[in-house]
Amino acid sequence: MSSDRYSQDVLAAGPHPSARRPTSRPVPADRGLVVEEVMTGWVGAVTRVEKSGGLHVVVLEDRAGRTRTFPLGPGFWVDGAPVTLTPPVTSTAPAAPTRTASGSRVVADARARVARGSRIWVEGRHDAELVEKVWGDDLRVEGVVVELLEGVDNLADALADFKPSKGRRVGVLVDHLVPGSKEQRITDDVLRAFPGGNVKVLGHPYVDVWQAVRPQRIGLDAWPVIDRGTEWKYGILQRLGWPAENQTDVALGWKKILGTVRSYADLEPSLLGRVEELIDFVTVTD
Repeated sequence: MSSDRYSQDVLAAGPHPSARRPTSRPVPADRGLVVEEVMTGWVGAVTRVEKSGGLHVVVLEDRAGRTRTFPLGPGFWVDGAPVTLTPPVTSTAPAAPTRTASGSRVVADARARVARGSRIWVEGRHDAELVEKVWGDDLRVEGVVVELLEGVDNLADALADFKPSKGRRVGVLVDHLVPGSKEQRITDDVLRAFPGGNVKVLGHPYVDVWQAVRPQRIGLDAWPVIDRGTEWKYGILQRLGWPAENQTDVALGWKKILGTVRSYADLEPSLLGRVEELIDFVTVTD
């Protein structure tokens, strides 16, 4: 977490705040570095550094996928400290990443933690693969295991077998969790049957987790609307012009989509927030 640089009382007795102002240090604007632009408060990951009008500029992309361009130089913060962004250093050897795919700071030489008693459950294999690709490093550091539920219809029975309790929490990610849906009715019944605050069910509004990948990653402006009566994944593959005859085609199609995901910036915010909330829930220390 970043330190609270606004916590000091500017009216307190003692040296003028400017006398205590920390010195800005130079930091290369490497791709993936998360910074805050001081004047606007814009927070985003560096996507590129380029020349515009004879000046170096840096392009920052926030969690919602929006981008803004700022002059390279002073006026930025990294982890609560002022920095001067400099052009990235060109190297023949790839630099070790400083951020995970989720945007978290890399914990150097961290070993996977022994698994906690708590779990995160997702509905299917594609959900699990997407969570692993973006949050896998974080989950290993935290000792969180992601397990397959194989459909929300199995939630009540799975919880009865698991027996949630203090230290054995369950966070559940559900597809298409919208008011009035079958998924919403099931989860409402389950939460009434398992009170006590040891189960949290969150969801995204998408028919399938495929839609949580920003459509621009596969060359679309928006995910196509599939007619009722057509199985959604097959309909998507057909609209994309990809093979859509059997489950092998579905698996290969998902592999292509997943391959376009590089970091949290390639996912929709409605999924990002839900997964991070579930991680917080199952890692809380009572």
